[in-house]
Amino acid sequence: MEQVINIERMEQAVSLFGSFDKNVGMLEKAYNVSVVNRDGAIKICGDPEDVSKAAKALEGLLMLINKGEELTEQNVRYCMSLVDEGKDEALSSLAADCICLTMSGKQVKPKTLGQKKYVEMIRDRTIVFGVGPAGTGKTYLAVAMAVKAFRAKEVNRIILTRPAVEAGEKLGFLPGDLQQKVDPYLRPLYDALFDMLGAENFQKFQEKGNIEVAPLAYMRGRTLDDSFIILDEAQNTTPEQMKMFLTRLGFQSKIVVTGDITQIDLPDGKKSGLKEAIRILKGVEDIETVRFSEKDVVRHKLVQDIIKAYEKAEKR
Repeated sequence: MEQVINIERMEQAVSLFGSFDKNVGMLEKAYNVSVVNRDGAIKICGDPEDVSKAAKALEGLLMLINKGEELTEQNVRYCMSLVDEGKDEALSSLAADCICLTMSGKQVKPKTLGQKKYVEMIRDRTIVFGVGPAGTGKTYLAVAMAVKAFRAKEVNRIILTRPAVEAGEKLGFLPGDLQQKVDPYLRPLYDALFDMLGAENFQKFQEKGNIEVAPLAYMRGRTLDDSFIILDEAQNTTPEQMKMFLTRLGFQSKIVVTGDITQIDLPDGKKSGLKEAIRILKGVEDIETVRFSEKDVVRHKLVQDIIKAYEKAEKR
């Protein structure tokens, strides 16, 4: 069977095929079809069912190109996964608005339906729990939304915090004072902020008190008004710490709590505050939980495969 997709401009075909026809090569391999560009039309040949799927994926990718998206290995694979699940109608809602620009001029925007929902919930709710595996953009998108709110003067402060729980290492053996000991634990948060604000601006805002990156223990006894607060690696909080943190919420503030409940580093027998909070606060108005799956992973494809392999092993 052969199916033809007409394209309006040569640039669309160039973007669609990608460098060395890499994008189309992925489709051909996945669906066992051949795709050629001839006389302003893309011809797909193969078995009827495979051709139909490949055509849907290509139409979805063309729609992304027309909305100004740059095709990457990640969004080509994601398009194919939506088609395979019969969710190709969702492709039209995939292209999202830019949240903010990084210092290098790169647009930060959600790349999957899970990420899109997460960003919408952060915008519309006061407290959001983002739960899912590594590489789903939970922390990075939360920091981007914080920077956006800060730049728009919707909040006066960005507060980033993490529980300083060792993943096998001991804090006491690290050199320096308490701040220097916990800084390595806060590094992913610093990295995201440097990316969006630049090291110089970050330093300036930190000195003014507009940005604070601190371990969770520093939050006790405070009321955080007019702030965008992110608690990262929340699976490593105890129920007492989580309750303490959530009750810091002040007026005109937002809280985003991120974590991966498959990576709990608490001592045996200790309950995760994140798991408990999601259970207890289910159904409370203005609080939302967004769950990510391995399909929302926007890192290397191998990260998805690793997560899947671990999930299978745990089920066995």
